[in-house]
Amino acid sequence: MRLSRLIIALTFGVTLQASATPIEEYTQYLPDGTNLAFLAQRVGDTTPIVDYHGKQMALPASTMKVFTALAALLELGKDFRFQTTFESSGKISGDTLQGDLVARFGGDPTFTRQDLRNMVAQLKQKGVTHIQGNLVIDTSVFASHDMAPGWPWNDLTQCFSAPPAAAIIDKNCFSISLYSAKTPGENAFIRIASYYPAHMYSEVKTLAPNSGEAQYCELDVNPGELNRYTLTGCLRQRNDPLPLAFAVQDGAAWAGEILRDELTKADIDYQGHLVRQTQPSSPTTVLAIEQSAPLHDLLHTMLKKSDNMIADTIFRTIGHHYFNVPGTYRAGSDAVRRILREKAGVDMGNTIQVDGSGLSRHDLVAPDTMMQALQFIAKNDTTLDFISMLPLAGYDGTLQYRGGLHEAGVDGKLSAKTGSLQGVYNLAGFLTTSRGTRIAFVQYLSGYAVPPEDQRTRRVPLVRFESRLYSDLYRNY
Repeated sequence: MRLSRLIIALTFGVTLQASATPIEEYTQYLPDGTNLAFLAQRVGDTTPIVDYHGKQMALPASTMKVFTALAALLELGKDFRFQTTFESSGKISGDTLQGDLVARFGGDPTFTRQDLRNMVAQLKQKGVTHIQGNLVIDTSVFASHDMAPGWPWNDLTQCFSAPPAAAIIDKNCFSISLYSAKTPGENAFIRIASYYPAHMYSEVKTLAPNSGEAQYCELDVNPGELNRYTLTGCLRQRNDPLPLAFAVQDGAAWAGEILRDELTKADIDYQGHLVRQTQPSSPTTVLAIEQSAPLHDLLHTMLKKSDNMIADTIFRTIGHHYFNVPGTYRAGSDAVRRILREKAGVDMGNTIQVDGSGLSRHDLVAPDTMMQALQFIAKNDTTLDFISMLPLAGYDGTLQYRGGLHEAGVDGKLSAKTGSLQGVYNLAGFLTTSRGTRIAFVQYLSGYAVPPEDQRTRRVPLVRFESRLYSDLYRNY
């Protein structure tokens, strides 16, 4: 048996080590047709201990956030903060601001309605109760589309892919309740909290509880301009409302309506109009300001929870900061590539990175490219404090309940960024083995699909694969 294993290892050039199982024997647990690219390397070494298609391009999914976070630390610094300001070129005379009030949004992904309310309070403390001018929503820090190329169209209204605009309030996500009508055939109706400046319309047909039509009748949402949404499709009669949540499509309109409401509540009126400003302008007198937490705190949340909005606002901000132009996805991509090469020695080669989150189906990365970043991180972690931000198997983030790693016995010993899309299960991070060796590894697994009858247990093959692979790595190095 040992001789046959060595023959297999020599044939494929892939083995964990002489006493370990060739990696091909683990792929038998994966569904037919699954694609695997895997690379493992001791921290500080230049040659891999496992190289299974290490140069094969693959969808990185959220492991792309490793590049984004590293570039952000190197370019912006761990103490960088997003800021949102009220500015004006006018003067305060008595209780009147004689000029436009400019709300300059800087792409803060954590900005909340309470933060905006605090800014209005700062304005009120200056004695302002009248604005003799317009309310200007300035989003000039970013330009072009808020959605990256290659994002699936049917995810765009989901809160996890809310467009990372310059103006963000409460993650640009809102919730509603959909109630079925009492009579089949009539439209279901929507209830939405009055503090949400979104407009919802229902064209959802209510079906009888036993209706056969419901099997293939789906709920859909069609977004329109100025955050107007129409729900279509069908809904079976039910006793309780169906809770739903949607992503804001127009961040500037969303922020403008909320600002107007908060000014009204604070008894501050204005004489002009609510307008947008998309072209950069020189800073003027700051009347109120709110800042985000430091970048390192934001990256901690981004990596632990795989927060897409934080990733993509940071990605666009990197482009803005590096090139001194409004942040776009293209600027972010070019900036990350240059920063990693200049400051970390990471050659992105033919990597395709169109966003910072990894949501795009256009993204392509090879394990050996990711390995360059991991090796740099490990070498410089005393300064970067990066590894502590990664999910820790069995303890927190997206690895808290990863079954295969738990079965492998590596809880508390493996820190990695996960990456998940339909049919994609990726990992990129570090493992401390039973002998105290630190290993950097990259798992890019795609094309994972099971028959319809196995959907309820679709992760079982993944658990079997990962439990055996990582147990072997842990025990044998």
